Amino acid sequence: MTIWLAKLKPHEKLLAIALSLVLGGAIGNLIDRLAYGYVIDFLDVYYQDWHWPAFNIADSAIVVGVGLMLAESFGLGRGKAPDAE
Repeated sequence: MTIWLAKLKPHEKLLAIALSLVLGGAIGNLIDRLAYGYVIDFLDVYYQDWHWPAFNIADSAIVVGVGLMLAESFGLGRGKAPDAE
C-alpha cells in the first residue's frame, strides 16, 4: 500500500488521502496489537436504547479511507488530469 501511495500522480489527491487513512489506521491497530496483544476500543456510542459496537479512531480512519476509495472509484474527486506535453 505504501508503494501504491508513493506512485500516485499529483492530481490523485483523494486517493492519496484515502490510502493514508487506511494505512494510518492499520498501523495504529497493529501498534496496539503488538503492544497489548489486543486493540483498544474506547469509543462506545449509545443513543436511548440503541447501542453501536465499541470502536477506536484507527477503525474510523480505515472505514473513512475505504469509503473515499469507493467514492473515487465511482469518479468523485476526479478532476481533469493535467495535459501531457
